[in-house]
Amino acid sequence: MGADYILVINPGATSTKIAVYRNNQSVFLKSIRHESGELETFARTSDQLPYRLNLVLSEVEENHIPHDKVGMIIARGGLIHPIESGVYEVNEVMIKDLEEGVMGDHASNLGGLVAHRLLETFTQARAYIADPVVVDEMDEVARISGHPEFRRTSIFHALNQKSVARSHAHSMGLEYEEINLVVVHMGSGISVGAHQKGRVVDVNNALDGEGPFGPERSGTLPAGALARYCFQEGNSWNRVTKMLTGEGGMFAYLGHKDAQLLEKMTGEGDAEAGLIQNALAYQVSKEIGAMAAVLSGSIDGILITGGMAHNPGLTGAIKERIEFMAPVYIYPGEDEMRALAHNGSLLLSGKVSVKQYIGKKSGK
Repeated sequence: MGADYILVINPGATSTKIAVYRNNQSVFLKSIRHESGELETFARTSDQLPYRLNLVLSEVEENHIPHDKVGMIIARGGLIHPIESGVYEVNEVMIKDLEEGVMGDHASNLGGLVAHRLLETFTQARAYIADPVVVDEMDEVARISGHPEFRRTSIFHALNQKSVARSHAHSMGLEYEEINLVVVHMGSGISVGAHQKGRVVDVNNALDGEGPFGPERSGTLPAGALARYCFQEGNSWNRVTKMLTGEGGMFAYLGHKDAQLLEKMTGEGDAEAGLIQNALAYQVSKEIGAMAAVLSGSIDGILITGGMAHNPGLTGAIKERIEFMAPVYIYPGEDEMRALAHNGSLLLSGKVSVKQYIGKKSGK
Protein backbone atom coordinates (compact mmCIF):
# COMPACT_ATOMS: atom_id res chain seq x y z
CA MET A 1 0.00 0.00 0.00
CA GLY A 2 3.01 2.29 0.38
CA ALA A 3 3.85 4.87 3.04
CA ASP A 4 0.64 6.87 2.71
CA TYR A 5 0.00 7.73 6.37
CA ILE A 6 0.43 11.34 7.50
CA LEU A 7 1.48 11.80 11.13
CA VAL A 8 0.41 15.19 12.51
CA ILE A 9 2.03 16.82 15.56
CA ASN A 10 0.63 19.90 17.30
CA PRO A 11 2.34 21.00 20.53
CA GLY A 12 0.49 23.66 22.54
CA ALA A 13 0.95 25.41 25.85
CA THR A 14 -1.21 22.88 27.73
CA SER A 15 -1.35 19.88 25.40
CA THR A 16 0.40 17.80 22.78
CA LYS A 17 -1.93 16.62 20.01
CA ILE A 18 -1.10 13.66 17.79
CA ALA A 19 -3.04 12.36 14.79
CA VAL A 20 -2.66 10.01 11.87
CA TYR A 21 -4.49 10.65 8.59
CA ARG A 22 -4.89 8.51 5.51
CA ASN A 23 -6.72 9.71 2.38
CA ASN A 24 -7.81 12.84 4.31
CA GLN A 25 -9.50 10.67 6.95
CA SER A 26 -8.40 10.54 10.58
CA VAL A 27 -7.45 7.02 11.69
CA PHE A 28 -6.00 8.07 15.06
CA LEU A 29 -6.31 11.17 17.24
CA LYS A 30 -5.01 11.80 20.75
CA SER A 31 -4.66 14.94 22.85
CA ILE A 32 -2.27 14.63 25.79
CA ARG A 33 -3.09 17.21 28.46
CA HIS A 34 -0.27 18.69 30.54
CA GLU A 35 -1.23 19.46 34.12
CA SER A 36 -0.60 22.92 35.53
CA GLY A 37 3.02 23.16 36.59
CA GLU A 38 4.07 20.03 34.67
CA LEU A 39 6.07 22.04 32.15
CA GLU A 40 7.29 24.73 34.54
CA THR A 41 10.40 22.72 35.41
CA PHE A 42 11.80 23.52 31.95
CA ALA A 43 13.64 26.84 31.71
CA ARG A 44 12.97 27.26 27.99
CA THR A 45 10.38 25.74 25.69
CA SER A 46 13.06 24.02 23.60
CA ASP A 47 14.17 22.16 26.76
CA GLN A 48 10.85 20.27 26.60
CA LEU A 49 11.87 18.48 23.39
CA PRO A 50 12.94 15.10 24.93
CA TYR A 51 9.86 15.08 27.19
CA ARG A 52 7.36 15.81 24.39
CA LEU A 53 9.15 13.47 21.96
CA ASN A 54 8.91 10.56 24.42
CA LEU A 55 5.18 11.21 24.91
CA VAL A 56 4.61 11.01 21.15
CA LEU A 57 6.71 7.87 20.78
CA SER A 58 4.84 6.19 23.64
CA GLU A 59 1.50 6.87 21.94
CA VAL A 60 2.87 5.60 18.63
CA GLU A 61 3.95 2.32 20.20
CA GLU A 62 0.85 1.83 22.37
CA ASN A 63 -1.45 2.35 19.38
CA HIS A 64 0.62 0.21 16.99
CA ILE A 65 1.09 2.89 14.35
CA PRO A 66 3.14 1.12 11.64
CA HIS A 67 6.48 2.82 11.15
CA ASP A 68 6.79 1.81 7.50
CA LYS A 69 3.37 3.24 6.56
CA VAL A 70 4.11 6.83 7.64
CA GLY A 71 5.42 8.77 4.64
CA MET A 72 5.03 12.28 6.04
CA ILE A 73 5.27 14.00 9.41
CA ILE A 74 3.74 17.47 9.40
CA ALA A 75 3.75 19.74 12.43
CA ARG A 76 2.42 23.03 13.63
CA GLY A 77 5.00 25.66 12.71
CA GLY A 78 6.68 27.91 15.24
CA LEU A 79 8.09 31.41 15.60
CA ILE A 80 10.72 31.35 12.87
CA HIS A 81 11.64 34.26 10.62
CA PRO A 82 8.77 35.53 8.41
CA ILE A 83 7.88 33.33 5.44
CA GLU A 84 5.19 33.21 2.77
CA SER A 85 2.33 30.75 3.08
CA GLY A 86 3.00 27.13 2.20
CA VAL A 87 4.45 23.76 3.23
CA TYR A 88 8.10 23.83 4.28
CA GLU A 89 10.49 20.95 4.81
CA VAL A 90 12.19 20.99 8.20
CA ASN A 91 15.84 21.72 7.42
CA GLU A 92 18.93 22.55 9.47
CA VAL A 93 18.36 26.32 9.24
CA MET A 94 14.83 25.93 10.58
CA ILE A 95 15.95 23.60 13.37
CA LYS A 96 18.55 26.14 14.51
CA ASP A 97 16.03 29.00 14.51
CA LEU A 98 13.40 26.94 16.35
CA GLU A 99 15.92 25.92 19.01
CA GLU A 100 17.06 29.52 19.47
CA GLY A 101 13.53 30.94 19.41
CA VAL A 102 14.60 33.71 17.03
CA MET A 103 11.14 35.32 17.00
CA GLY A 104 10.03 34.30 20.49
CA ASP A 105 9.68 31.38 22.88
CA HIS A 106 6.45 29.49 22.16
CA ALA A 107 5.17 25.90 22.39
CA SER A 108 4.65 25.76 18.62
CA ASN A 109 8.46 25.97 18.22
CA LEU A 110 8.54 22.33 19.32
CA GLY A 111 6.50 21.16 16.32
CA GLY A 112 9.26 21.11 13.74
CA LEU A 113 11.79 19.89 16.31
CA VAL A 114 9.67 16.90 17.34
CA ALA A 115 8.87 16.11 13.69
CA HIS A 116 12.57 16.09 12.81
CA ARG A 117 13.49 13.79 15.70
CA LEU A 118 10.68 11.40 14.74
CA LEU A 119 12.49 10.71 11.46
CA GLU A 120 14.78 8.42 13.46
CA THR A 121 11.75 6.18 14.03
CA PHE A 122 9.79 6.74 10.82
CA THR A 123 12.57 6.16 8.34
CA GLN A 124 10.28 6.30 5.27
CA ALA A 125 9.03 9.79 6.16
CA ARG A 126 10.05 13.39 5.71
CA ALA A 127 9.26 16.24 8.10
CA TYR A 128 7.38 19.44 7.30
CA ILE A 129 5.56 22.40 8.80
CA ALA A 130 2.72 24.37 7.19
CA ASP A 131 1.42 27.94 7.50
CA PRO A 132 3.03 28.89 10.82
CA VAL A 133 1.93 32.00 12.72
CA VAL A 134 4.75 34.03 11.10
CA VAL A 135 3.33 33.76 7.56
CA ASP A 136 4.03 37.20 6.10
CA GLU A 137 2.38 38.37 2.88
CA MET A 138 1.77 41.97 3.98
CA ASP A 139 1.93 44.81 1.51
CA GLU A 140 4.86 47.12 2.17
CA VAL A 141 2.58 50.05 2.98
CA ALA A 142 0.99 47.96 5.75
CA ARG A 143 4.34 47.63 7.53
CA ILE A 144 4.58 51.35 8.27
CA SER A 145 3.66 51.97 11.91
CA GLY A 146 4.10 55.72 12.38
CA HIS A 147 7.72 55.66 13.56
CA PRO A 148 10.75 54.02 11.88
CA GLU A 149 11.77 52.38 15.15
CA PHE A 150 8.60 50.28 15.03
CA ARG A 151 7.70 48.08 12.06
CA ARG A 152 4.34 46.32 11.91
CA THR A 153 4.77 42.56 11.74
CA SER A 154 2.58 39.68 10.61
CA ILE A 155 1.92 37.21 13.44
CA PHE A 156 -1.53 35.65 13.29
CA HIS A 157 -3.55 32.43 13.14
CA ALA A 158 -2.36 31.71 9.61
CA LEU A 159 -3.06 27.96 9.62
CA ASN A 160 -6.73 28.26 10.55
CA GLN A 161 -7.39 31.46 8.60
CA LYS A 162 -5.93 30.01 5.40
CA SER A 163 -7.65 26.65 5.86
CA VAL A 164 -11.09 28.17 6.46
CA ALA A 165 -10.64 30.62 3.59
CA ARG A 166 -9.75 27.83 1.15
CA SER A 167 -12.62 25.63 2.33
CA HIS A 168 -15.07 28.51 2.01
CA ALA A 169 -13.88 29.34 -1.49
CA HIS A 170 -14.28 25.72 -2.60
CA SER A 171 -17.79 25.58 -1.09
CA MET A 172 -18.64 28.48 -3.38
CA GLY A 173 -17.17 26.72 -6.41
CA LEU A 174 -14.26 29.15 -6.48
CA GLU A 175 -10.53 29.17 -5.86
CA TYR A 176 -9.09 30.98 -2.86
CA GLU A 177 -6.83 32.94 -5.22
CA GLU A 178 -9.88 34.35 -7.07
CA ILE A 179 -11.66 36.15 -4.22
CA ASN A 180 -11.26 38.77 -1.50
CA LEU A 181 -12.17 37.89 2.09
CA VAL A 182 -11.93 39.31 5.58
CA VAL A 183 -11.23 36.41 7.95
CA VAL A 184 -11.61 36.70 11.72
CA HIS A 185 -10.08 34.12 14.07
CA MET A 186 -11.36 34.46 17.63
CA GLY A 187 -9.43 32.35 20.13
CA SER A 188 -7.21 33.25 23.09
CA GLY A 189 -5.99 35.94 20.73
CA ILE A 190 -7.96 37.55 17.91
CA SER A 191 -6.62 38.13 14.40
CA VAL A 192 -8.42 39.84 11.53
CA GLY A 193 -6.87 39.41 8.09
CA ALA A 194 -7.46 40.99 4.69
CA HIS A 195 -7.16 38.11 2.18
CA GLN A 196 -6.68 39.54 -1.30
CA LYS A 197 -6.76 36.84 -3.96
CA GLY A 198 -4.78 34.34 -1.90
CA ARG A 199 -2.52 36.71 0.04
CA VAL A 200 -3.03 38.14 3.52
CA VAL A 201 -2.00 41.68 2.64
CA ASP A 202 -2.69 43.09 6.12
CA VAL A 203 -3.45 41.60 9.53
CA ASN A 204 -3.10 42.65 13.15
CA ASN A 205 -0.33 41.14 15.28
CA ALA A 206 -2.50 38.93 17.47
CA LEU A 207 0.33 37.74 19.71
CA ASP A 208 1.56 40.67 21.74
CA GLY A 209 -0.46 43.80 21.34
CA GLU A 210 -2.41 44.88 18.28
CA GLY A 211 -6.05 44.74 17.29
CA PRO A 212 -9.03 43.70 19.43
CA PHE A 213 -8.60 42.46 22.99
CA GLY A 214 -9.35 38.79 23.62
CA PRO A 215 -9.84 36.37 26.52
CA GLU A 216 -6.25 36.90 27.74
CA ARG A 217 -4.65 39.51 25.46
CA SER A 218 -4.94 43.25 25.78
CA GLY A 219 -4.78 44.12 22.10
CA THR A 220 -4.07 47.72 21.11
CA LEU A 221 -3.65 49.99 24.15
CA PRO A 222 -3.30 53.80 24.33
CA ALA A 223 0.40 54.28 23.53
CA GLY A 224 1.12 57.17 25.89
CA ALA A 225 -0.58 55.51 28.85
CA LEU A 226 1.24 52.25 28.11
CA ALA A 227 4.61 54.04 28.00
CA ARG A 228 3.95 55.68 31.36
CA TYR A 229 2.88 52.35 32.85
CA CYS A 230 6.13 50.73 31.73
CA PHE A 231 8.18 53.29 33.67
CA GLN A 232 6.17 53.15 36.87
CA GLU A 233 8.08 51.80 39.84
CA GLY A 234 7.78 48.03 40.22
CA ASN A 235 6.70 47.32 36.64
CA SER A 236 9.20 44.87 35.21
CA TRP A 237 9.45 43.51 31.67
CA ASN A 238 7.78 40.27 32.80
CA ARG A 239 4.92 42.12 34.43
CA VAL A 240 4.25 44.25 31.36
CA THR A 241 4.40 41.31 28.95
CA LYS A 242 2.02 39.31 31.15
CA MET A 243 -0.36 42.25 31.12
CA LEU A 244 -0.27 42.26 27.31
CA THR A 245 -0.38 38.50 26.79
CA GLY A 246 -1.80 36.11 29.34
CA GLU A 247 -3.38 38.41 31.90
CA GLY A 248 -4.98 41.08 29.72
CA GLY A 249 -8.30 41.41 27.94
CA MET A 250 -11.31 39.62 29.40
CA PHE A 251 -9.19 38.16 32.21
CA ALA A 252 -8.13 41.62 33.39
CA TYR A 253 -11.73 42.86 33.46
CA LEU A 254 -13.58 39.79 34.75
CA GLY A 255 -10.96 37.52 36.31
CA HIS A 256 -11.48 34.60 33.89
CA LYS A 257 -10.70 33.64 30.28
CA ASP A 258 -13.79 31.52 29.57
CA ALA A 259 -15.68 32.83 26.53
CA GLN A 260 -18.61 30.47 27.16
CA LEU A 261 -18.88 31.75 30.73
CA LEU A 262 -18.85 35.31 29.35
CA GLU A 263 -21.79 34.43 27.10
CA LYS A 264 -23.64 32.76 29.99
CA MET A 265 -23.08 35.70 32.35
CA THR A 266 -24.23 38.14 29.68
CA GLY A 267 -27.36 36.09 29.03
CA GLU A 268 -28.15 36.05 32.75
CA GLY A 269 -28.07 39.85 32.88
CA ASP A 270 -24.62 40.47 34.39
CA ALA A 271 -24.09 44.13 33.44
CA GLU A 272 -20.27 44.07 33.56
CA ALA A 273 -20.03 40.89 31.49
CA GLY A 274 -22.52 42.33 29.02
CA LEU A 275 -20.42 45.48 28.64
CA ILE A 276 -17.22 43.49 28.03
CA GLN A 277 -18.90 41.21 25.46
CA ASN A 278 -20.35 44.25 23.71
CA ALA A 279 -16.91 45.93 23.74
CA LEU A 280 -15.34 42.79 22.30
CA ALA A 281 -17.87 42.70 19.46
CA TYR A 282 -17.36 46.43 18.94
CA GLN A 283 -13.56 46.14 18.66
CA VAL A 284 -13.69 43.12 16.35
CA SER A 285 -16.18 44.96 14.14
CA LYS A 286 -13.91 48.01 13.97
CA GLU A 287 -10.98 45.83 12.90
CA ILE A 288 -13.12 44.21 10.21
CA GLY A 289 -14.00 47.69 8.97
CA ALA A 290 -10.30 48.55 8.80
CA MET A 291 -9.57 45.46 6.71
CA ALA A 292 -12.54 46.28 4.47
CA ALA A 293 -10.82 49.59 3.75
CA VAL A 294 -7.59 47.73 2.94
CA LEU A 295 -9.55 45.81 0.29
CA SER A 296 -11.16 49.05 -0.97
CA GLY A 297 -14.58 47.65 -0.08
CA SER A 298 -14.26 44.83 -2.61
CA ILE A 299 -15.17 41.90 -0.33
CA ASP A 300 -16.71 38.58 -1.34
CA GLY A 301 -17.31 37.45 2.23
CA ILE A 302 -16.51 37.94 5.91
CA LEU A 303 -15.62 34.68 7.68
CA ILE A 304 -15.74 34.33 11.48
CA THR A 305 -13.98 31.30 12.95
CA GLY A 306 -12.16 30.09 16.08
CA GLY A 307 -13.38 28.87 19.45
CA MET A 308 -15.38 32.01 20.29
CA ALA A 309 -17.34 31.67 17.06
CA HIS A 310 -19.40 29.10 19.01
CA ASN A 311 -20.90 32.03 20.99
CA PRO A 312 -24.06 33.17 19.15
CA GLY A 313 -24.46 36.29 21.29
CA LEU A 314 -20.98 37.51 20.36
CA THR A 315 -21.11 36.58 16.67
CA GLY A 316 -24.64 38.00 16.41
CA ALA A 317 -23.48 41.35 17.81
CA ILE A 318 -20.59 41.43 15.34
CA LYS A 319 -22.80 40.47 12.41
CA GLU A 320 -25.26 43.28 13.17
CA ARG A 321 -22.46 45.83 12.81
CA ILE A 322 -20.72 44.47 9.71
CA GLU A 323 -23.21 42.64 7.48
CA PHE A 324 -23.77 45.80 5.43
CA MET A 325 -20.26 45.28 4.00
CA ALA A 326 -20.53 41.72 2.66
CA PRO A 327 -22.15 38.33 3.37
CA VAL A 328 -21.10 36.97 6.77
CA TYR A 329 -20.31 33.28 7.31
CA ILE A 330 -19.76 31.64 10.70
CA TYR A 331 -17.36 28.67 10.90
CA PRO A 332 -17.13 27.82 14.61
CA GLY A 333 -14.05 26.24 16.12
CA GLU A 334 -10.77 25.34 14.54
CA ASP A 335 -9.31 22.04 13.40
CA GLU A 336 -5.56 22.56 13.20
CA MET A 337 -4.92 18.83 12.91
CA ARG A 338 -7.13 18.45 9.85
CA ALA A 339 -5.70 21.65 8.38
CA LEU A 340 -2.16 20.34 8.76
CA ALA A 341 -3.13 16.97 7.28
CA HIS A 342 -4.85 18.70 4.35
CA ASN A 343 -1.67 20.67 3.63
CA GLY A 344 0.21 17.40 3.68
CA SER A 345 -2.27 15.82 1.27
CA LEU A 346 -1.90 18.74 -1.12
CA LEU A 347 1.85 18.16 -1.12
CA LEU A 348 1.54 14.41 -1.60
CA SER A 349 -0.89 14.89 -4.50
CA GLY A 350 1.38 17.38 -6.22
CA LYS A 351 -1.13 20.24 -5.95
CA VAL A 352 1.45 22.31 -4.07
CA SER A 353 5.23 22.19 -4.07
CA VAL A 354 7.43 21.99 -1.02
CA LYS A 355 9.28 25.16 -0.03
CA GLN A 356 12.67 25.56 1.62
CA TYR A 357 13.20 27.79 4.63
CA ILE A 358 16.26 30.05 4.29
CA GLY A 359 16.04 31.98 7.56
CA LYS A 360 16.34 35.72 7.96
CA LYS A 361 16.04 37.75 4.78
CA SER A 362 17.57 41.17 4.35
CA GLY A 363 15.11 44.00 4.92
CA LYS A 364 12.70 41.88 6.98
